[in-house]
Amino acid sequence: MMERLMAINDQIPLSPYVPPCGPVEDDADDIATTPSESLTRFHSRTPPGISILDYLRRIVRFTKAERSCLLITLHYIDQVVARMPIFVLSSLTCHRFVIAAIAVSSKCLCDTFSSNSMYAKVGGIPVGEFNVLERELLRMIDWRLTSTREVLQEYYVSLVRTYSKGTYYISDPLSSSGISSDSDMDYDATPSPSASPPPAAHPDPHAHVAQFGGSTGSPSAARREPSAILIDPATLPQEAPPPPTVEQNMAFAAFQQEQQEQQQQQQQQQQQRSGAAADMDTS
Repeated sequence: MMERLMAINDQIPLSPYVPPCGPVEDDADDIATTPSESLTRFHSRTPPGISILDYLRRIVRFTKAERSCLLITLHYIDQVVARMPIFVLSSLTCHRFVIAAIAVSSKCLCDTFSSNSMYAKVGGIPVGEFNVLERELLRMIDWRLTSTREVLQEYYVSLVRTYSKGTYYISDPLSSSGISSDSDMDYDATPSPSASPPPAAHPDPHAHVAQFGGSTGSPSAARREPSAILIDPATLPQEAPPPPTVEQNMAFAAFQQEQQEQQQQQQQQQQQRSGAAADMDTS
């Protein structure tokens, strides 16, 4: 799914970066959202030399990330795209975003997790730069690291139905195992040849991983709408309902007029009945 997103979003051209006028404060905590800026902190200078699938396998192998952390990464992607439409998940941003998302989700959802230095080595990113990416992601999703079981189930069903090669089984919501392993993305412990070589007694997670060059700046409004996965309506601000159309206004006016005519007829009939009853009493 991520490879498909990357293929679509890579077609969106980056607008040229326009440097701001005057002195610029160097604040790593700021999220730049001005239209003149075309890059985010998740952009690398060049696409990494490892596929996103091999990158995920590498992360799972060295950090023992749970599958729920991998699944909720899709939810983080949608929330960032919904909150920041200028952000695009492309081949320049996906790898750095994924390693930061798995790190924060592991710290939130798991009892045990790796250190930032370990995540940085596995991801091929300097520790200081990884800390910035982690802090940036938390601000982009407004520290909303959790999700409901129903939302995760929707992501899982969407993955299986779209990319599974065989049959699949969705466990009962009360079951302890929430995710089946029959999806097309098989996170096995066996490393991919392009991800890393067979480990020794203590594998070195820093071996055979492309270093992702850092960059500062932030994104510009894309000329095309970036593709997302699933948007959770419960986490988005409620939009105002659309105004009624001309046909709806005309139909409502006709309905009101019909109701008024019926009320007038009922009043006239009631007056006639009361008048007839009064004539009978006088006679």
